[in-house]
Amino acid sequence: MPGRIARRAAFVAEVPMQAIWKGSVSFGLVSIPVKVYAATQEKDISFRQVHAADGGRIRYRRVCEVDGEEVPYSDIAKGYELPDGGMVILTSDDFAQLPLPSRHVVEVLEFVPEEQVDPIYVSRSYYLQPDGPATKPYVLLRDALRNSGQTAVVKVALRNRESLALLRPKDDVLVLQTMLWPDEVRDASFAAPQEDVEVRPQEIAMAESYIQTLQTDFDPTRYHDDYRAALEELIAAKTAGREVEAPAAAPPGGEVVDLMAALQASVEEARRARGETGGKAGGRPSATKKTPKKAAAKPSKKQAGKKTAKKTAAKKSAGKKAARKSA
Repeated sequence: MPGRIARRAAFVAEVPMQAIWKGSVSFGLVSIPVKVYAATQEKDISFRQVHAADGGRIRYRRVCEVDGEEVPYSDIAKGYELPDGGMVILTSDDFAQLPLPSRHVVEVLEFVPEEQVDPIYVSRSYYLQPDGPATKPYVLLRDALRNSGQTAVVKVALRNRESLALLRPKDDVLVLQTMLWPDEVRDASFAAPQEDVEVRPQEIAMAESYIQTLQTDFDPTRYHDDYRAALEELIAAKTAGREVEAPAAAPPGGEVVDLMAALQASVEEARRARGETGGKAGGRPSATKKTPKKAAAKPSKKQAGKKTAKKTAAKKSAGKKAARKSA
């Protein structure tokens, strides 16, 4: 069964990619004809909805509530319901005739440093391919963006929706990344801690030590979809009529009482996982400060006076003894 799943995935990968949009990038007075292709594909295991008792498929039918008839997909349009219950019907031709310049043109609005764009705004990614004699201006824009360290902010209409987007180079290709509009990103203040929390410098230092222990260069090929792999194993086991071995249960998480101890243990565990031994956590001095020795208390003025008087008297006594001996 896993082999069948793998073959099916390979077949999907071999299917020629279809351009989802054709138009041009408007770069000043330069027009660059391009084709747009989806840059990503989500790989998941698809399931059918079935009756648990006998495995029968559950079917959904598109039925018109006015005449009770099943409606073919080709006859379905989009409807906008008015406050009074009326319906405005919009067909695919209506959407195609929207008077939007961005419907066929990727309009460059401005250029900004890429690090200024919060990733929360990024929605979907697409590859742009030069179309026809557009190779030279395509390469010109790609290299100019790379050399300047800037990202183009553009407007484009894809899939019946106008979006802000970013245009940036990735290797030898221009990538278009659609963005959410500002009013589509929810305010995050509700999720911030409501009470004042004091974090000690030692705790911050230990947390930074843990970060440094796991610090590396990003390589997405190191990570794998364990959930999908487990599903494939489950399907294969059920097909073969065998039991699936349950993984060892993770220890239950509890409330962290000693934050410093938990951080220290995290650093040590991370270093062990990387095969590092010896030395202090994270290659830095331990964040746990040693308790300094208490300085000796300074004598008071009265005590100092008494000590001085005793020293003077001792000197006088020593002088008298020396005079007697000489006599």
